Amino acid sequence: MANHHFAAAIRGSRFQLEGPCAIRINDGMITEVTQPDAGSLDSSNRLLALPALSNAHDHGRPLSSTSFGAAGKPLETWLLRLAVMPSVDPYLAACAAFGRAAEGGCAAVMMHCTRPQGLDALADEVRKVAKAAKDVGIRLTFAVGMRDQNPLVYGDHSSVTHHLSSTERSVVERYFSVPPRDTQAQLQEVEDVASAVADLDVKIQFGPTGVQWCSDALLREIAAVSSQTGRRVHMHLLETRYQREWADKQFPQGIVHYLDEIGLLSPRLTLAHCVWARPDELALIAASGATIAINTSSNLHLRSGRAPVAAMWQAGCKVAMGIDGCALDEDDDALREIRLNTLLHAQPGYGDDGIRARMLTAATTAGRDSLGREQGALLERGDVADWMTLDLNKLNADDLMPVNSEDLLFARATRQHLDSLVVGGRQIVTQGKLATLDLEAIHNELRDVYRHSLNQRSDLQAAWPAIEQQVAAYYRDRLGCC
Repeated sequence: MANHHFAAAIRGSRFQLEGPCAIRINDGMITEVTQPDAGSLDSSNRLLALPALSNAHDHGRPLSSTSFGAAGKPLETWLLRLAVMPSVDPYLAACAAFGRAAEGGCAAVMMHCTRPQGLDALADEVRKVAKAAKDVGIRLTFAVGMRDQNPLVYGDHSSVTHHLSSTERSVVERYFSVPPRDTQAQLQEVEDVASAVADLDVKIQFGPTGVQWCSDALLREIAAVSSQTGRRVHMHLLETRYQREWADKQFPQGIVHYLDEIGLLSPRLTLAHCVWARPDELALIAASGATIAINTSSNLHLRSGRAPVAAMWQAGCKVAMGIDGCALDEDDDALREIRLNTLLHAQPGYGDDGIRARMLTAATTAGRDSLGREQGALLERGDVADWMTLDLNKLNADDLMPVNSEDLLFARATRQHLDSLVVGGRQIVTQGKLATLDLEAIHNELRDVYRHSLNQRSDLQAAWPAIEQQVAAYYRDRLGCC
């Protein structure tokens, strides 16, 4: 048994702000919640407790993509630019990503593995990633990336390579012309990964990368097996205007109607982004019970647009919050992401008093559900003991008069105000810093590895300006040819 005392707490499915709060835990579960007298608390230790956050969409990248020359690029060239990153130890890479997630307030993370390191068999790599999650202390859900078409652009890329030199074409062949993989082999690989981590607290999902990267046969098989086994599915949808244009040409009946037709649209499905989804599509997603994981900062960084979040809620969609490895300041700050989402997606004027609760739901329970972690974590009796505390002395440094703690949270809270993160009753962040591993040492080791191995991709860096120019021209001028 252990007791924890807080000056204030935001608890329950309505995220009600309460005064002094005491929580008793046993074996990783909350056994009792009481409200002690304010005079019994240490006035110097003023903490605000609230449910730990869940990152509903991420890729577990070891360092910022900007450090590899990918800043300011639309998704379609940004994704290709990531290939300049040499492979590194998957355990070290995951420790960095999960450590930053913890310091940003996230107890649970979705890692959609669209670009494995490839130094080991995938099942062995995922076991190393799962070991990293355990050592950091976060809860991991892992979606196995699946794809079998369109490695360079959305369609036949001969119009791109035609304008490249023979050397540049050989670079494209090396990095982007990966032979398509058999559907049954990919499905079996998911089961192999699940078996490899069966003794660890990891949820495994199907991770088709997106409709434009997956054949009809692959998507239909995923839908069928998901229906048979109950395994969840996590995929991108309608992230950019170019994906919208491609989808409208390929699926005149509508891409979301297509997903419904093949049986993929269901409560087991999470769709990342949906920036370019239309009202009729949102209504269909809502009716299916699928979840949308929004990724606001990532969409801003990659010029993808702003998701119609208010319309999603109005349609009745379940909305979760993702970070996508690209928070506003590239620091995995989920607290700032909540604030940014609230500011961007609130209705003007006086008509949107419920946005704070909806956004906290997106960042907590909706995210946990999409990760396959339905066990409650809302600081209620019977919930798992997953929470964070913010330092109210830092959050209200002016201390001029009593100010509502929820107002402080939505006005200025960032990872700099995080005091602790508790996962399953274990404190993994203390005074804002990861307590389980030396995160700065991990980052420094990764930097050294990259500095010594970047020359492995020097051919791609040399050919990049020409490749980028032709890919950009494809989307600007020739998308209709696909």
